[in-house]
Amino acid sequence: MKQFTVTPIGVIHTPFKEAGGTPIQSAFAEGVEGVVEVFEEYVPGLKDVDGFERLWLMYWFDRVAGHKLHVTPYMDTQPRGLFATRAPSRPNPIGMSPVKLDRIEGNKLYIRDADMLDGTPLLDIKPYSPKFDYFEVSRSGWMDAVKEGSRTADERFHT
Repeated sequence: MKQFTVTPIGVIHTPFKEAGGTPIQSAFAEGVEGVVEVFEEYVPGLKDVDGFERLWLMYWFDRVAGHKLHVTPYMDTQPRGLFATRAPSRPNPIGMSPVKLDRIEGNKLYIRDADMLDGTPLLDIKPYSPKFDYFEVSRSGWMDAVKEGSRTADERFHT
C-alpha cells in the first residue's frame, strides 16, 4: 500500500499543557476556550467558515507513546480492542473534536469545548452539520454498560 504524508495546516492552543487532567472528549470540555491558529497559506480556505456554529477539528496526537491493539480506555477498567475505543494512541494518531466556533479574527479561530493539548498540530477543519453528523443509535457497545468513568485523561497513553 502507498505511504502518504500529512501536513499540518495550523496549531491548536488550549490551556492544557499535559495529558493529565485534560478532558477526554469535547462533551466533557464544555466552555473550555482555545484558539486555532491557521497557517497563512491556508487562510483563504476559511472563507464562509464563520457561518457555522460548530466545526470538526482533525488533529495529530503528537505526544502519544506508540500504540497497542488492546487498551484500557479512560472510561472503563477492562481492556478493549483499540478500535472499539477513542484512546489517543493509535497506529495513525488522528483525533477529532466537534468544537464551538465563537469568532474568526484573521488566521485565528476562537473556539470553545477544547479537549486537546496546547500546541497540537491541526490537520483539517470541516463544518459540523446536523444534516450529516447526527444519527440516532440504539447501541454503543461496551460504553452502554459504563455508568460513570473518568472524564479527564491521565498519562497512560502519553510520553
